[in-house]
Amino acid sequence: MNETDPRDRRPQRIAVLPGDGIGKDVTAEAVKVLDAVRAHWDLPLELVHLNWDADRYLETGESLPEGALEDLRDNYSAIFIGAYGDPRVPDMKHAADILLGIRFGLDLFINYRPIKLYSESLCPLVGKTVEDIDFVVFRENTEGAYVGIGGNFKQGTADEVAIQEEMHTRKGVERIIRAAFEWASGHGRRKVCMSDKSNVMRFGHDLWQRTFAEVATEYPAIEAQHMFVDALAMQLVRKPENFEVIVTNNMFGDILTDLGAALQGGLGVAASANLHPGRVSMFEPVHGSAPKYAGTGRANPVAAVATVALLLENLGHAAAANAVDRAIGESIRARFTTADLGGQASTSEVGDRLAAGSVSGE
Repeated sequence: MNETDPRDRRPQRIAVLPGDGIGKDVTAEAVKVLDAVRAHWDLPLELVHLNWDADRYLETGESLPEGALEDLRDNYSAIFIGAYGDPRVPDMKHAADILLGIRFGLDLFINYRPIKLYSESLCPLVGKTVEDIDFVVFRENTEGAYVGIGGNFKQGTADEVAIQEEMHTRKGVERIIRAAFEWASGHGRRKVCMSDKSNVMRFGHDLWQRTFAEVATEYPAIEAQHMFVDALAMQLVRKPENFEVIVTNNMFGDILTDLGAALQGGLGVAASANLHPGRVSMFEPVHGSAPKYAGTGRANPVAAVATVALLLENLGHAAAANAVDRAIGESIRARFTTADLGGQASTSEVGDRLAAGSVSGE
């Protein structure tokens, strides 16, 4: 992605939704880093904090405010969102309304997950290096098994029937596959692997097969691979170095990206972006809200800060994004981390170091 023209001083408004539990803790550190790089590079970023959380939902009964999607679409450049989930809302309605509401309502059809190993010490696979684990996953984000088509018949009885449908459209499948090839082409990657289960799911996943084959012909310099998802999961554990770009459907992408997170050191270092090129997009760390750890200083802010790097890159601030990414790697290699990564630092101490590291040496 190209650096933003410094003469373009139009403000880039970022909606900040801290969420619940440790979402508030790690978002505070992400904002700390954003503030540091904004000042250092004189970036035209304007942060707008929105308190759409469980407390507000329990008080007002409102999750996603009326007109919120239109406001985000028309008046913001990006959305940074923390972790959602609160035991006082057992059905997690507010979380679903906000997260899925934004994802589907703004048609953020790309879930982009970089799987990057910052230090060999974090990888559970013996002998794997940072060069071995460096791939990205393009997960289709608005179709598949997560569209909520289905129902129950004779619910609660011995004769109950439950039906859950997948939905795939040519438009949806083609645009995520094309996005994966375009990203590979623009980032010097040589291989794109599409994963499905078309040997069993003969209709929807056959659409993936045919579309992948057709789109691949437009990118002759890139090797088009195919693997059934069970085989791919096995190979990601055996030889992750064989993969550069993976594209797959909503459910399989959900599963494979968590496997990828384990390879890079856990959900505490896993960043993600929900994208629609040319439109406002949403950036979120993918770990849970872990309410029992909220306010204890134990939450790992790395995933949130790595997500800041994705946000900055998407907004055209490549130098700042690279600086944030370098600061993360340096902090992890120095073992200045929270306890889950083997360190002794608190959430805010790690955030302070990452903020300082992001603006040093420039």
